[in-house]
Amino acid sequence: MQAGEGGPQTGTMTECFDCDNCKESLYGRKYIQMDNGPYCIPCYDAHFANTCDECKELIGHDCRELYYEDRHYHEHCFRCFRCDRSLADEPFTCQGEELLCNDCYCSEFSSKCVACEKTVMPGSRKLEYNGQTWHEHCFICSSCQQPIGSRSFIPDKKDYYCVPCYESKFAPRCTRCKKTLTKGGVTYRDEPWHKECFVCTGCKTPLAGQQFTSQDDNPYCIKCFGNLYAKKCSACTKPITGFGGGKYVSFEDRHWHHNCFNCARCNTSLVGKGFIPDNDEILCRDCSSDL
Repeated sequence: MQAGEGGPQTGTMTECFDCDNCKESLYGRKYIQMDNGPYCIPCYDAHFANTCDECKELIGHDCRELYYEDRHYHEHCFRCFRCDRSLADEPFTCQGEELLCNDCYCSEFSSKCVACEKTVMPGSRKLEYNGQTWHEHCFICSSCQQPIGSRSFIPDKKDYYCVPCYESKFAPRCTRCKKTLTKGGVTYRDEPWHKECFVCTGCKTPLAGQQFTSQDDNPYCIKCFGNLYAKKCSACTKPITGFGGGKYVSFEDRHWHHNCFNCARCNTSLVGKGFIPDNDEILCRDCSSDL
């Protein structure tokens, strides 16, 4: 900030001329010309001089007067409230009712850069995060050492990384495509996968959010697993997967869904009951006794 300067213009009178206030002759005397007439020096000081905001005394016509926001000062009173340095020809800051030189203001109210420990001057470009302050050019990526500026960054303990460096250094990589996995994804056998990369080994259908099983550590959808590896029901020939709470019955080298394990003649369920095998058929005891 800069303070303005003010003060009256004086002159001398060599002909008959009176002070507009006290009416005394101004002949041969200094006077000050105002809009409504001339004034002798004592009258001008008494009626028009400003009062110094610091020492509370009048600022006479012969003093250099400085003013700032309707406050007036003698030149020697216009000083820093902390170090007493003259602010007459210096930049300054007003903090509340106090006038402060830039050095005192920065020492008292400005923050220090976490990186270089120098003062962050008012008006300079800076970055603030988590209660700390950096010069913009001091806030750099801990890996590539380039200023982060207005780009996104990721904190890691006391270090800060630009997003590309963080992903390269810390982000997990998809088990299938080997590219970094920054959000979402699924975990299978304690390994990370992109959702779009976690697919059925057989038909390549995405498995994220779906029921699946595995064979030799490879994931399969229910349909592919049933077609490729599951036992086949001797009655309906469909795969017996056991998903959804399904149970099955085995006898020798044949298998049945629970709801398929029925008498071949009367269709009575044989689950939990005795039965008689008859070549490829199974019969309840009643039907077998009719043979």
